[in-house]
Amino acid sequence: MAKVILVTGGSGLVGSAIRTIVETQNEALPDEKWIFTNSKEADLNDVQATRDLFEKYKPTHVIHLAAMVGGLFHNMDNNLDFLRKNIHINDNILETSFQYNVKKVVSCLSTCIFPDKTSYPINETMIHNGPPHPSNFGYSYAKRLLDIANKAYYQKHGVIFTSVVPCNVFGPHDNFDLKNAHVVPALIHRLHIALDNGADKFVVLGSGKPLRQFIYSLDLARLFVWVLRNYDDVEPIILSVDEKDEITIRQLAEMIAKSFNFQGILEFDTSAADGQIKKTASNDKLRKLLPNFKFTHLETAIADTVEWFKKNNKQARLVAP
Repeated sequence: MAKVILVTGGSGLVGSAIRTIVETQNEALPDEKWIFTNSKEADLNDVQATRDLFEKYKPTHVIHLAAMVGGLFHNMDNNLDFLRKNIHINDNILETSFQYNVKKVVSCLSTCIFPDKTSYPINETMIHNGPPHPSNFGYSYAKRLLDIANKAYYQKHGVIFTSVVPCNVFGPHDNFDLKNAHVVPALIHRLHIALDNGADKFVVLGSGKPLRQFIYSLDLARLFVWVLRNYDDVEPIILSVDEKDEITIRQLAEMIAKSFNFQGILEFDTSAADGQIKKTASNDKLRKLLPNFKFTHLETAIADTVEWFKKNNKQARLVAP
């Protein structure tokens, strides 16, 4: 039987990467029909709009990426909005998927939802072990409830609604808006402006000391497709690069500077918040199931993203939607 796979948030960072993998790089299987939708087609905060979308496409499988997302400072200012909007979107998608007999839903969580005070590395069993970092508690609790809902649907109805937990994702089609962007696109855009203005100084917000793992969106896209086809457990699975690939924000800024061939000075604005100092994730579960997966080297992925931004910055998402 043919699979009809609906991807919500299909024009965002991860959705665009999945589209590249299955369409441009021809990795779709013959029995798969992929549909990419976005907020222009349906407001998933609205339950009737969600039902109309499912009635239109009648999906058998869903990759659920749609969410209200943002970087550290956007989260700090808007925890209520992040909580309410994401709860509404997630409930509408899961309940409508159940009503339309969707066989499998794969939703997207994040390592930033884990407890603020925890031991490292974090793994899939630790999501609910304590309060999240106060900077993004609204987003975190909404995403944690998605994992709870998956388990509740399985307990009551036996359906496979599951989730993946990526580390920090970046790549082409990211949100490069300076106010709301995550760290990689924000740094790329900030340095692009500095170079346009002839500056010999690149100011990075924060101390540069926090540690992060970064995954290239095209690598994450391949893993999402693998999960959809092969992972049938309702327990979440972390999709992250290895622990040894964790780097500081300073090292990240240096990589981005190198990709721009920037010869000036890096300066760190320590008056700005750092957020969590680290959130090292273990990918042991992934490595046991998929031991030979090769991640794109970080310097290569950063350079490719910088090149994409240079070519597309007139069309890139530079302003919040």
